[in-house]
Amino acid sequence: MTAEELTRRGFLGAVGAVVAGAVAPGVALARSGSADSRPPAPGPRPPVAGDPRPAGAAMPPGAASASPVAPADPRETRLRNLRQLTFGGQNAEAYFSADGRRLIFQSTRDGRACDQIHTMHADGTDVRLVSTGQGVTTCGFFFPDRPRLLYASTHLGGAACPPRPAPAGGYAWALHPDYEIFSADLDGGNVVRLTHNPGYDAEAAVSPDGKRIVFTSLRGGDLDLYLMDADGGNVRRLTTDYGYDGGPFFSWSGKHIVYRAFHPRTEAERARYTADLAQNLFRPTWLELFLMNADGAGRRQVTQLGAASFAPFSHPDDRRIIFASNVHDPAGRSFALYLVNVDGTGLERITFAETFASFPMFSADGRRLVFASNRGAARPREFNVFLADWAD
Repeated sequence: MTAEELTRRGFLGAVGAVVAGAVAPGVALARSGSADSRPPAPGPRPPVAGDPRPAGAAMPPGAASASPVAPADPRETRLRNLRQLTFGGQNAEAYFSADGRRLIFQSTRDGRACDQIHTMHADGTDVRLVSTGQGVTTCGFFFPDRPRLLYASTHLGGAACPPRPAPAGGYAWALHPDYEIFSADLDGGNVVRLTHNPGYDAEAAVSPDGKRIVFTSLRGGDLDLYLMDADGGNVRRLTTDYGYDGGPFFSWSGKHIVYRAFHPRTEAERARYTADLAQNLFRPTWLELFLMNADGAGRRQVTQLGAASFAPFSHPDDRRIIFASNVHDPAGRSFALYLVNVDGTGLERITFAETFASFPMFSADGRRLVFASNRGAARPREFNVFLADWAD
């Protein structure tokens, strides 16, 4: 899931639309809508304390540190001391380091045409490019036990951004065969290739002990979850149900893996999914959340919302999951953050102040939440990273 792809297609077609103009190969998902449907563009940005831009103006990406932002809706009672960390451009998938001091995220800043991986302090300062600057990248993550980081990239297949799927047939997520998973030093140096598969390998995350990596791969002829050692060895398959299994994260305890899935329910869905895989495409129309033990055992479905529910992450108490969904919107055009118990009960909406919020992650102590949002955007295709104190 790349931020650039997210905005470029705007969650159009079978996945709906959140922002005028675009999406990206890997972010997801709405329930309905025509290929030409688009929501209204966000209005002018209101003044924000600490943001040097005048209302409605853009600022060079990375030019400001975190600014306090008052929640725009009184129903957001879980979010305290909300801060905006990036200003302008397309920024998404920000994830904490184990000590909570830094964030790794993907962005199209600096005039790039597709996402690259960056890191920054948790206050939004010291932004650094850590991927190669070539191809397209996605899903950065820190190793918790060593000064290394992880991401997926297509750069071995060429320096240019890979081609995007044709708009005919509705929204499609490109499963670029050149995607491989790499590790690197914290400054981006000493890049090591971890997967060697002639097909899609991406959507990777590291276990809290730093010993294992969970990821999505098409190597077995279907989009399934796999586990490998931190050096890329000892690969084993975790899921076997036909359909897409992806976006996995370990819980902070290391006991569980939470992920999203699309398992075709009708012959028509199965036929289209099969045909699309042959073209290295995935057309998600709905997604549900699943949870399993870290070894792949004990798989169980968490949600049955019949909506596009994705980007799940476990609360450190191992009893709750935060995620993004459009379940509240019959048109499938807007996405908010939700909290749910691991048994599927207690669904609670968390955000209300924007048409798109996603990619949430709790810090290891459960005291902070980072997420991507288009709230207060100065441009129709702008997404920024926000950080809040979590109120239980």
